[in-house]
Amino acid sequence: MRIIFMGSPAFAVPSLNALVEAGHEVVAAYCQPPRPAGRGKTERKTAVHERAEQLGIEVRAPRTLRDDEEQARFRGLDADLAVVAAYGLILPKPILEAPKAGCINVHASLLPRWRGAAPIQRAILGGDEISGVTLMRMDEGLDTGPMLARQTLDIRHKNAGQVSEELANLGARMLVDWLDNPTPAKPQPIAGATYASKIGKGEARIDWSKPAEEVERQVRAFDPVPGAWFEVGGERIKLLEAAVGSDASGTPGEVLDECLSVACGRGYIRPLKVQRAGRGAMTPGELLRGFPIPKGTILP
Repeated sequence: MRIIFMGSPAFAVPSLNALVEAGHEVVAAYCQPPRPAGRGKTERKTAVHERAEQLGIEVRAPRTLRDDEEQARFRGLDADLAVVAAYGLILPKPILEAPKAGCINVHASLLPRWRGAAPIQRAILGGDEISGVTLMRMDEGLDTGPMLARQTLDIRHKNAGQVSEELANLGARMLVDWLDNPTPAKPQPIAGATYASKIGKGEARIDWSKPAEEVERQVRAFDPVPGAWFEVGGERIKLLEAAVGSDASGTPGEVLDECLSVACGRGYIRPLKVQRAGRGAMTPGELLRGFPIPKGTILP
């Protein structure tokens, strides 16, 4: 089958690999353009861009798919199908209709829950115990198309990086299985639809007035990026891993002991792994040896 692959981050790479390994002809890979990243602000290619080049697949990275010339180039590939996985651009109607069999999407949630840009983080923040992958036929709505397959994954106690990797591999298997044995599409149910909006910059800052369970979910949802953080002494400290404690008598934000336990609106957080700017991950004990945060300190 002649397939156009459309994806950008590491989540999409297993699906691209699976298509190639299954013997499909991937005629082009569409991904987000390289963008400045890191301290040097050098342009960095997406994970799909790099992998497609390794596989000898033509890479296209347009900034928009809305102009006539780009749509004509897309049609010129004469594809049987387009496969989309975390691409990052809205597909206009002419693109959706160009492949003979349309476009299908590997989406990292159990639709209709968590339609949109950040389903993994929103599922963890929302306290979901189960997530999964939905394979869907795309339409002009935002993740509203009919479903082709769904599989679940237990996401309890996992961070976003772990969930993303597991869902990426699950989605890749589902994709090639469905291509080998297509099943009819089923409309998404109307009930239970939620929207997974993009993660705002301010959401990663820890609010100690929230219950400890919510703070712990925030830590997992933003690990590895952007990293949940708090500020002390004018320095930003990332909290990479934490446990929840149920009994605390301090004011929210108060450091309770020499292990850097912090009181929350209900319960407390016991950090397990932290990180200073420009340093590697470390235990709270390692942090406190070089960066004292005395008991009784109130973290903002």
